[in-house]
Amino acid sequence: MRKLVLMLLIATAVASAEAHSIYDFTMRSIDGEHVSLKSFHGKVVLLVNVASKCGFTPQYAGLEAVYEKYKDRGLVIVGIPANNFAQQEPGTNEEIKKFCSTKYNVSFPMMSKVSVLGDDETPLYQFLTDKSANPQIGGDIKWNFTKFLFDRNGKPVARFEPAVKPDSPEVTVAIEATLSK
Repeated sequence: MRKLVLMLLIATAVASAEAHSIYDFTMRSIDGEHVSLKSFHGKVVLLVNVASKCGFTPQYAGLEAVYEKYKDRGLVIVGIPANNFAQQEPGTNEEIKKFCSTKYNVSFPMMSKVSVLGDDETPLYQFLTDKSANPQIGGDIKWNFTKFLFDRNGKPVARFEPAVKPDSPEVTVAIEATLSK
């Protein structure tokens, strides 16, 4: 069993080392369907690790407002639930989906719950946090609601830490500038 786990970790590390953009990754939607991030090619993408029981959880409202404001111009927000910080996302995918839709009317794409830190870190987040692959945005995820902005070609533009609200001037300027390119 230990050998199998080690082989999986090596395969995951190799896959993320060979990645050149977010388009090289496939995830599962919150409903369990495979979603190639390549399907977002040509869109400006804001990836956010989210949690339902966090002090930053009210940012769901800001994320939804930003999505509604810019989706027709090519912005897509992708929520990625994770339970890495103080067990603040303990629910199942079904519970998370229900919470997001009933409490915050979330309409942007949501992925299945993953790990964004540690030994079981999902390959996408291994890539995002790899400072050699992504010096501009790399580094460990510090908490829930870390935001990564990508241009229409899947290249990193900016990283915003959890305390930066999605509708803050800093994020708005970055989104608008990226949408204009």
